[in-house]
Amino acid sequence: MHEAREVVVLRYGHRPGRDDRMTTHVGLTARALGADRVIFPDNAGQSAETVRDITDRFGGPFAVELREDQKAIVRGFEGVVVHLTMYGERVQDVEGEAREAVRGGDDLLVVVGGEKVPWALYERADFNVGVTNQPHSEVAGLAVFLDRLFEGEELDREWADADREVVPEPTGKTVVDVDGASEESD
Repeated sequence: MHEAREVVVLRYGHRPGRDDRMTTHVGLTARALGADRVIFPDNAGQSAETVRDITDRFGGPFAVELREDQKAIVRGFEGVVVHLTMYGERVQDVEGEAREAVRGGDDLLVVVGGEKVPWALYERADFNVGVTNQPHSEVAGLAVFLDRLFEGEELDREWADADREVVPEPTGKTVVDVDGASEESD
């Protein structure tokens, strides 16, 4: 698949104390499943630090930003805006059209709400996408959307500048230093 110039995930809203783990997982999922960058609200510094640490240890490229101007980011984005919401059109009905926009070279902004989002976001989005129209985790919605967008190709992604690598195996947990100097196992 021809990739977009950039796939960006925007975590729209963050309630400190309540959303810390979920916001972190939005960033980790974005990184692991093919996005190029995540933008967190400026009050999600701990989540940003965690995702940067994982990127430093397990490779990139992947960028993490903290920004306060979320409405302006959405309003001014020059590319395709996808808003993940359980109230949107079924992902299986719009994924092809979203993928074609990306193949055409457009940047893509995937908005993942962390609290009630303003109606203007629904209006601005090129696609309001529901991975399922049942209550579910925004992290699950992001994972399914990115996997469908990249048609599974993100699962074979090569990671640059990694210090550590997970060794796939049927049992056990093995993480090795990329230079092979040491090994951690459970």
